[in-house]
Amino acid sequence: MATVSAGTGPQLTTRAIVLLSVVLLLIASYTSTLHAWWEQRADIQGTKAEIVMRKQQIAGLEDQKDRWNDPAYIKQQAKERFGWVIPGEVGYRVIGSDGTVKGNVPTLDAPPTATTKTEWYDKLWGSVKESGKTPKAVKPTTDPDKVLKKK
Repeated sequence: MATVSAGTGPQLTTRAIVLLSVVLLLIASYTSTLHAWWEQRADIQGTKAEIVMRKQQIAGLEDQKDRWNDPAYIKQQAKERFGWVIPGEVGYRVIGSDGTVKGNVPTLDAPPTATTKTEWYDKLWGSVKESGKTPKAVKPTTDPDKVLKKK
């Protein structure tokens, strides 16, 4: 019969060290896997929310397209946007006490001015011509002698 000596605590054996190492290795490997799963889950939820938003956007655009296929809607928009009045109707403008027209009033803007588009090679040639010129003499705003005398 073997006797256990009193006062000796639990001993850390090789088997316990190997078991602890395996457990730590499993925890480390599962942690990275769980982290990747968690990130993918968040990405999927974000994508699903974006899909719902895009479907709502598409439904709104299809509704708008259907409205523009209706001739009555086109007439109404022409009246509102351009201030058109159909023959036989009476058009009204509400003028405030300060003399300004109230509400959404379409205005005719000035016709667009013709802008000449300068080609890139014209800009390049102009830059070359400017760089070949001698710079203009710049007259100093203050007299250097006066500046030196102040010091």
